[in-house]
Amino acid sequence: MAELLKMCGISKSFPGVKALSNVSLTLNAGEVHALCGENGAGKSTLMKILSGVYQADEGEIFINGEKVTIENTKKAQQLGISIIFQEFNLCPHLSVANNIWLDRQPKKGLFIDDKKLIEQTLAILDDLGLSISPKALVRTLSVAEQQMVEIAKAISFNSRILVLDEPTAALTESEIDRLFNIIHKLKTKGVGMIYISHRLEELARIADRVSVIRDGQYIGTYNYKDVTIDKLVSMMVGRELNNKFPSHRRKIGRVLFEARNIRSNKLNVHNIQVRSGEIVGIAGLMGAGRTELARAIFGADKTYHKEIFIDGKPVNINSTTSAIKNGIGYITEDRKKDGLALNMTVERNINMAYIPSICKKGFVDENAAKENAAKYINNLRIKTPSMYQKMQNLSGGNQQKTVLAKWLCNDVKVLIFDEPTRGIDVGAKYEIYELMNRLSDNGVAIIMISSDLPEILGMSDRILVMHNGMISGELNREDATQEKILRYAAGLSNEEGKGA
Repeated sequence: MAELLKMCGISKSFPGVKALSNVSLTLNAGEVHALCGENGAGKSTLMKILSGVYQADEGEIFINGEKVTIENTKKAQQLGISIIFQEFNLCPHLSVANNIWLDRQPKKGLFIDDKKLIEQTLAILDDLGLSISPKALVRTLSVAEQQMVEIAKAISFNSRILVLDEPTAALTESEIDRLFNIIHKLKTKGVGMIYISHRLEELARIADRVSVIRDGQYIGTYNYKDVTIDKLVSMMVGRELNNKFPSHRRKIGRVLFEARNIRSNKLNVHNIQVRSGEIVGIAGLMGAGRTELARAIFGADKTYHKEIFIDGKPVNINSTTSAIKNGIGYITEDRKKDGLALNMTVERNINMAYIPSICKKGFVDENAAKENAAKYINNLRIKTPSMYQKMQNLSGGNQQKTVLAKWLCNDVKVLIFDEPTRGIDVGAKYEIYELMNRLSDNGVAIIMISSDLPEILGMSDRILVMHNGMISGELNREDATQEKILRYAAGLSNEEGKGA
């Protein structure tokens, strides 16, 4: 296979941080090259150098054997390089056709030639085997369909090098299958793809080679068939992780949290109990009502009826403020949208809900704020050059720890985790699990919503399964299997299972 890309000896520094040190990467035509590493390892920095967002301090880049300088994103596009990030770069109120050909629409005189625009769009969509209407507004499309539009846009630029950043993070199994079919089609057309994912198990389906970066250093490149997932994990974290989940024996106490008769347009949940020191996992298919249940408990969404008890006493949770006052915390599935202020510092994010406690005559006690932030940065091992670093510069795992620190400041009794390790690398996942165990040791009642069945099975003391807005089944840790969970999730009974 012809070599499309060669990056040699790439180094990049930011104030106080050596992001990359002498990293190399090659990509062949018709190849899927997986790029693996923990969050903060340098993967995104390397790809931003490739796409012209950053310029390398040292190193060389060759495209089709010719040395190039990629001074900006436009130059990268001209060289046939496209990157599809997790946050799509689409205009939601424009049509599919206008998004694909934005600022490049065919003209008839002074006006857009709509007929030709549709024809050009259909040619690309048909070539990729996509049945998306060119006239559909992007905001009406599913996440998977929007991703396909991004891929179609890249193909419209005649991109030969395509970078896919966590492309399956928000997709269902059937949508992942569709994406992989598109990837295989692109391979046959000679497109080379760099594929970034924390879901190591899916790489076996599409990756030809894999390269590992750790702490900004190049670790190695291998044919994918020659490495195991355990070997990859070891190279990524620099140590052996013999178990995905930390071993732990929890001391489960009294019923600390109870919710009865939660009813809304999407929910009809009769009863949920969580004991002190217990982790209750909530499983179910997408759309089953798991996040809606979390938001209802936390007072973020309106309900027709609900009864909440903390330590056996009824409490009125009609808003997020009342939930917080009663010791309930909620770490959302979208930490960047709902959990963090990305343009603010680590210190301010940690103290966000704590500030009322350290205000004197309307002014924040800055010394107290600094001490509190330092305590949690140390206790939770948040990796940051400074507590005054902007949140947007931290890795996913450290962002998640910061959200957790924000709630720990408020002495929560009940903590809801919604997809606690989504988009987080294996090493950081283990640390999050350890923190959850520490919380349970301190008597916190934990509700954990997750689409990751091994995570549900590995961390939960009990598992509640949702289907169509209701609890369709309950399983103890000892009895739970993936098959039983999936049967309940599909609305089927388990003869051996314990019904809810």
